[in-house]
Amino acid sequence: MINILDLENDTRKITYQLGSLAILEYERDISIGINKAQDQYFAGLMNIRRRQLVCTLNGNTIITQAGAMQWTAGSVSSSTGVKGVGDFMGKMLKGKVTKEPAIKPEYTGSGILVLEPTYRHILLLDVSTWGNGVTIEDGMFYACEGTVTNTVTMRTTLSSAVAGGEGLFNLTLSGSGCAALESIVPAEELITVELDNDEMKIDGNLAVCWSSDLAFSVEKSGKTLLGSALSGEGLVNVFRGTGKVMMSPVARTNN
Repeated sequence: MINILDLENDTRKITYQLGSLAILEYERDISIGINKAQDQYFAGLMNIRRRQLVCTLNGNTIITQAGAMQWTAGSVSSSTGVKGVGDFMGKMLKGKVTKEPAIKPEYTGSGILVLEPTYRHILLLDVSTWGNGVTIEDGMFYACEGTVTNTVTMRTTLSSAVAGGEGLFNLTLSGSGCAALESIVPAEELITVELDNDEMKIDGNLAVCWSSDLAFSVEKSGKTLLGSALSGEGLVNVFRGTGKVMMSPVARTNN
């Protein structure tokens, strides 16, 4: 039996929880040196803080990004999730085309799993609310419950990848359970649009994730190439059908 006495204190709090996943946010980072204290103070005012994903294990499984584990407590075991040579080769190919780590460790048992701190924002999604699955941007996968299935989705058209500034393949999460995405943009700045047999056009690579049921294409913003050029918009990313699109109204940046 384990008893964690001070996971939360006056410097860090659980700010959001979904299923067995919870976000631990450092409201004040007091472990830094005096030379960085001023920068850290103002960074905190801008919501630039360390965050950790805390996962509760009660006989369930958690799948994480490779190298993300910081510590576990309790009867927790880990495995690579590789079921043979063929499965290993398939995972290597999946990682190559989606720019995600090929091997995603799996943790099972009873206890707690805490991932490494990150200054990025952590988004928690209920995968079952995204229809037949949610397709995510490259490099955003952080962790998910074991009931969530990871598959590779290929673009329906080459133009949607090349002209849209996207990869030809993306990672799709489906099934039931919760997933955590690592995002440069905070949840407070994201906009989710629900489509009911309708369409959404986005000028630029601003979609964070979208229902895999939606058809994605790249099209002219106007009826003609000349009209698109005169409007200053050019090509736009178009999502059609029934589902959801989560987008950032501001360009993502690492700076």
